[in-house]
Amino acid sequence: MERMLLVINPISGTADKRGLAERITATLRQHGIDCLTAYTRHPGHATTLAAEAAAQGYDAVLACGGDGTVNETARALCGTKTALGIIPAGSGNGLARHIGIPIDPLASLRIIARRHVEACDYGTVNGQPFFCTFGIGFDAAVSDRFAAAPGRGRLTYIKSAMTELRHYTPQHYVIEADGHRMERDAFIITGANASQYGNNAYIAPTASIRDGFLDIVVVSPLSPPAMAMFGIDMMSGTLAHNRHIEVFRCKHALIERCCDGPAHIDGEPATLGRTLEVKCHPAALNILTDAGKHPFTPVITPLSAFIEGISLSLHMGRI
Repeated sequence: MERMLLVINPISGTADKRGLAERITATLRQHGIDCLTAYTRHPGHATTLAAEAAAQGYDAVLACGGDGTVNETARALCGTKTALGIIPAGSGNGLARHIGIPIDPLASLRIIARRHVEACDYGTVNGQPFFCTFGIGFDAAVSDRFAAAPGRGRLTYIKSAMTELRHYTPQHYVIEADGHRMERDAFIITGANASQYGNNAYIAPTASIRDGFLDIVVVSPLSPPAMAMFGIDMMSGTLAHNRHIEVFRCKHALIERCCDGPAHIDGEPATLGRTLEVKCHPAALNILTDAGKHPFTPVITPLSAFIEGISLSLHMGRI
């Protein structure tokens, strides 16, 4: 693997990216990798750049940005031989965290330099690809509010969530998952290919991107005390034991909601309508991953990730 395209989203995240491309390409050159750089100029541009690279036989396309940039890049690589690499530079970095990529962008190059490729799953909802999660309900309403907020980062997301919580009303849903039909009133419904939204918020702690299934997570309406426990369980990776959570593992699902509402795909607001068809596409995307990643362990894995984040924030004024 010798030729890669580096796709940088210059407005993702909150950190200064001046000089980042030069440092990335210089580091990869030391490992025998020739890396060309391109910057995104508008929504959807990463998809165009990645599709051109795949058509030209590039070995990998490196998405440097957040989960939105990863999504745009990855959707052009599905079903091709060209691998996806991730250099985290966004607000949540959900897929990167799931596969064990260091959140320090330069440290993440160690994973890329090892050239370990795995064939991974991805999902679609109404034909639109997602690689981490899609959601309807409260989390989607928060994503809408967060996208419209003037700032980025974890604090802005928390403020958006607290504001939305004051007036959000759960909806009624009909779910068919691999032939099983159920009706639920739900606060959140998430389709998870990977385990977390981002920022180490584990909405589906047991989800895997290599098992050929999606996890459909249904969160019941929550009282204020139950909401607090939900948040604790999500951040500690113990949500699978929360009595307000149901998880249905499936290859195909249909979700019908009582009325239109917000939705998100990998954290970005999306329009999906009242009927959602969800499919898993097994082993259809090659990803550069960490071959030595430790298995997920509730509490331990989130705590380690939290410490890594604190350490990074203390020394990283610029990327």
